[in-house]
Amino acid sequence: MTHIYAKLVGSAVLWGGTWVAGRLLGTYMGPFSAAFLRFALASVFLYFLTARIEGRFPRLARQDLPWLLTLAATGIFAYNALFFAGLRTVPAGRAALIVASIPSVVALFSGLLFRETFAPLKIAGIVVSFAGVGLIVSGGDPLALLAKGLSSGDLCIFGCVAAWAAYTLAGKKAMERIAPYSAVTWSCILGALMLLPPALFMGLSRDVANAGPVAWGLIAFFGILATGFGFSWYYEGVKALGPTKAGVFINLVPVVAVFLGWLVLDEPLSRALALGGLLVLLGVWLTNRRRPSERRVLPSGR
Repeated sequence: MTHIYAKLVGSAVLWGGTWVAGRLLGTYMGPFSAAFLRFALASVFLYFLTARIEGRFPRLARQDLPWLLTLAATGIFAYNALFFAGLRTVPAGRAALIVASIPSVVALFSGLLFRETFAPLKIAGIVVSFAGVGLIVSGGDPLALLAKGLSSGDLCIFGCVAAWAAYTLAGKKAMERIAPYSAVTWSCILGALMLLPPALFMGLSRDVANAGPVAWGLIAFFGILATGFGFSWYYEGVKALGPTKAGVFINLVPVVAVFLGWLVLDEPLSRALALGGLLVLLGVWLTNRRRPSERRVLPSGR
């Protein structure tokens, strides 16, 4: 079982590294070029991985197409275009901590859309998480934020939160009929196709011609390591430990991003960033904490 925990930690480290890698890659090419190349490479990797795991690569069923297009449009196209655009101006650690609030956003909209109950603990978690985001974005000075407003980079990162929350909520329904690896692989393929036209329009050919070894190394990190191995290791953990235990490791992602941002990019670690990050993670923990009565009804082995 040790190797499963190692793979879960590894996936969190790889995903945390994407924030620093995205910040660096943004200096070499535009957001649509970076996003397309990432998922073009990831699609090839995941195609062969899915075929090996499931025995063959599953065909695209017509009745599943609307769900897969929704996943591709939100989690691949919108999220990654906004991700690379935002990281051109927003520090990696700050962006990662804002995006760490996604579970609280998902919990909020799950309650509103699917009429899930809002337990007091969940409400408290959502409020605490949002307070942490406010502290991070304002730098500890809410009045200055009200006076200046959000930057375009911050708006892009908040767009990432909205896009991934939509992807998660759509995936909740999609996974009822589509196997996880198939859903991820097809959404990557369809998302890459969606990203191609704007990438071509925004200078993909120029970016490819000008990309040097560092840029291609970053793209390989995104496509093969972070997307390919990151997803496969995480799903192995979900299969072995269950989604609840495996999901705990996601909380390592912003911590790794902040540390690598400081180590690699020399990003400052302010008190507001540290306290805001702690509030976000505390809020996420409270949001997803189960009451004793909820734990008792879980199947054994979870």
